[in-house]
Amino acid sequence: MPGARPELYETLDERFRTGRCTAGDSRLEVLYEGCRWAEGPLYVPAGRYVVWSDIPNDRLLRWDETTGTVGVFRSPAGHPNGNTLDTEGRLVTCEQGNRRVTRTEHDGSVTVLADRYRGKRLNSPNDAAVKSDGAVYFSDPDFGITSDYEGYRAESEIGACNVYRIDPGSGEVRLVADGFQGPNGLVFSPDESRLYVSDSRANHIRVFDVRDDGTLGDAGVFAECRTGRFDNIRFDDEGRLWAAAMDGGVHCYDPDGTLLGRLLVPDVVANIRFGGAKRNRLFIAADTTLYSLVTGVTGTGPLPGVQHGPGRP
Repeated sequence: MPGARPELYETLDERFRTGRCTAGDSRLEVLYEGCRWAEGPLYVPAGRYVVWSDIPNDRLLRWDETTGTVGVFRSPAGHPNGNTLDTEGRLVTCEQGNRRVTRTEHDGSVTVLADRYRGKRLNSPNDAAVKSDGAVYFSDPDFGITSDYEGYRAESEIGACNVYRIDPGSGEVRLVADGFQGPNGLVFSPDESRLYVSDSRANHIRVFDVRDDGTLGDAGVFAECRTGRFDNIRFDDEGRLWAAAMDGGVHCYDPDGTLLGRLLVPDVVANIRFGGAKRNRLFIAADTTLYSLVTGVTGTGPLPGVQHGPGRP
């Protein structure tokens, strides 16, 4: 029918409907257009704003929920990619161009958390997840050193693409998972007993058991991507895993690994994040655009102890 809107939700399993996954907005809201490659949206509850990355333009942007205005949070920013909050509400950023993981303190200063493993420079940290004990886990593919588009072309000193853990006490960088082609998004299960890691080049999501000492045990493949290519991943509070799948939109998986349905986003989806006052607003970084969608589901809650946002003590 002329003028009809394209469908946003594609149901592949009836649980996608009965679980209220299709009960949200009927269209995507455009919050900002004008990036070269949008990535890493992060909702900061204390300030009611979203920080996200525009990697090729070497900047972090900031969208204010109360006014709808957008400004530059930091530039240059080391060709940033993934962003998250630590247990004290400080911004943790994976800087592809600077080949490091940093923390923005409440006074605005920047602390380097990791830039080397056993004396060798990291490739290009991509995404990070913080455990409630303060440990930072991050993926380190070579995406930022394969060309000058999202970083600086260089040879890998490590010679592999791995996942690492930064010890919250000593700051030691420890290898916790290897054998990846292109590790990308990573997220803890709601009870932190497992860590899920997407491998963009292998196009699957691997799952690891988290041991008491912070090391990981490989538990196998959780899901294979049949449409698109996996990037970033997030959980809702019902244990469903939502995955950015590039030109496959956003996929939603049941805890048993069944693909329940998809959000049919018109652009290439790189990264997603639940936020807002009720944690039911999905922020989507896709190609040149930052979208949002008020959903019928709720994302997992903030880490214990998170009270402040960067620069707002």
